[in-house]
Amino acid sequence: MSVEQYVEGLFSTREDPDLERVLVSIREHGMPEISVHPSYGRLLTLLAGASGAVNALEIGALGGYSAICIARGLQPGGSLISLELKEDFAQLARSNVSAAGFGGMVSWRIGEALHSLTELEAEGKTFDFFFIDADKGNYPNYLDWALKLGNPGAIVVADNTLLKGRVADPAKDSPSVLAMRSFNERIASDPRLQGVILPAYDGLAIARIL
Repeated sequence: MSVEQYVEGLFSTREDPDLERVLVSIREHGMPEISVHPSYGRLLTLLAGASGAVNALEIGALGGYSAICIARGLQPGGSLISLELKEDFAQLARSNVSAAGFGGMVSWRIGEALHSLTELEAEGKTFDFFFIDADKGNYPNYLDWALKLGNPGAIVVADNTLLKGRVADPAKDSPSVLAMRSFNERIASDPRLQGVILPAYDGLAIARIL
């Protein structure tokens, strides 16, 4: 038994019908089964709550799993804006989030995330919490936007930062690997951030904007 399996076993008896509904609906719709790992989903809720976040932004909605996790941690009256490239994915996420009781907290923007981020800046939006789980090649760009739109002390979380170990293999040099290496290096060294990278479940970066 791996240590990850041991930890998973500790929480395996806790049924979560809202999140299970998301996973089943993703499978039924033939969508990629790449939602954030349940352990990191719980961490999203914990971080959003512990940071006192009110306004949150996620880049990449898929079926709504992470949106539910984040919404659970937001302060009363809080809100989450979710950016999703595909209309059908956003529709499914909206349905799942509403079924979980958070329909009034979450709004959706469809299309290229970089375009939506430009619109949010023009609208004067700022955020206390960010979750990045979208196209890997744009992670450095998304971090730039988090720094632009983040309030002091805002938390930035990003999933899949190890790319199944490819970032640690010198022989790998695809655009997504190079972009993720740049992203990880900035999480570790950017003076505007206090960061850490957790190596389990394909890697999760967590940073606080100073």
